[in-house]
Amino acid sequence: MNRKNFTLVKFLFSFLFLFASVYATLAQDAAEGETLFKNNCAACHSSTDEVLVGPGLKGIGERRPIEWIVKWVHNPQAVIASGDKYANELYNKFNKAAMTPYPNFTEGQIKSIIAYIDASNAAPAAPAAGAAPAGAAAPAAASSGGMMEVLLVGLLVIMVFVLIALLSIVSTLSKLSGGEADSEAPLMKRIAENAKKLAANSAVKTGIIIFALLLGGKATIDAAYGVGIHQGYAPEQPIKFSHKLHAGQYQINCNYCHTGVYEGKGANVPSANICMNCHNAIKRESPEIQKIYQALENDEPIQWVRVHNLPDLAYFNHSQHTNVGNLECKNCHGDIEKMEVVEQRSTLTMGWCIDCHRNTDVNAKGNAYYDKLVEVHNKDSKTPLKVQNIGGLECSKCHY
Repeated sequence: MNRKNFTLVKFLFSFLFLFASVYATLAQDAAEGETLFKNNCAACHSSTDEVLVGPGLKGIGERRPIEWIVKWVHNPQAVIASGDKYANELYNKFNKAAMTPYPNFTEGQIKSIIAYIDASNAAPAAPAAGAAPAGAAAPAAASSGGMMEVLLVGLLVIMVFVLIALLSIVSTLSKLSGGEADSEAPLMKRIAENAKKLAANSAVKTGIIIFALLLGGKATIDAAYGVGIHQGYAPEQPIKFSHKLHAGQYQINCNYCHTGVYEGKGANVPSANICMNCHNAIKRESPEIQKIYQALENDEPIQWVRVHNLPDLAYFNHSQHTNVGNLECKNCHGDIEKMEVVEQRSTLTMGWCIDCHRNTDVNAKGNAYYDKLVEVHNKDSKTPLKVQNIGGLECSKCHY
């Protein structure tokens, strides 16, 4: 091979390496963005066009410049107060619901969230929330990680084919430059011969092994981070109960069925007797309603499958959040009133809870209990009193 051909091959190999490095960086950014999005954003926003508490974020990087997005994430109220037209239209459209600011997010982290949103929309569309098939227990978090692995494998395959084609071109050029134009050999035969040479090359073998190890390591780490996370869990229930119909169309308050939602440590699973308050006269002939009658006749509880379940080592008080904290159900559970089949929308990890405690203002208005705390806090700080300022990050609050 003459120097000219060698320089060409060297340039092409460098280009491929640069392309692979850039792609790997983008994949890593999207993976980081997935974690950030699901721990901080997914309770109020979808990565698609679906509207939850706030707007869907599909194409947000195209709708607004990154400088605007960073300012909005850091301090949305300041952007609104500045008179920004887009921000005020958004604020009014969603009933002036204040978005939680994330001043600690770096521009790189915000860009990684946008990268994840773009990557998730580039993949085949997932089933809509609430329309998932019964018994779909696989976490949604696996979809994006799996997509990244498929893309990386696809990149490797493409690179191998490109290398084979390059070797064929170099071989032809070398023969032409030496006056040995071997035009009689079929192209596919030459490609096959070069493929064998490539497979026998020790450097190529080493590169493939290293790439496979990196891919396996990434898959292992992703799986380890997913242990105990059941985001997207939507089990099949013994009775096909529609929250979309009851909580959405008929607007039945959560407290009517889940009697402990505002006053108890747990929200409570409704008993069959609560169902019969209506269904002793409504749709008695329905096969699903007949299951309630059978449970009552046999004096057996309905075996509802719990969807949101924290480990025993974590203490959680429902009333402290819904009553004292004045949080809406959708803050943790998503738009239950739009779900045909209830699924776990949030990760419910410790990091997710801690981020909420760091960013949520204490609901101190009209509560004399907090008056002294607010007074002491305001002496040393100009920011609102957060849950973290009243012990929300102390280990013993949740683990005792």
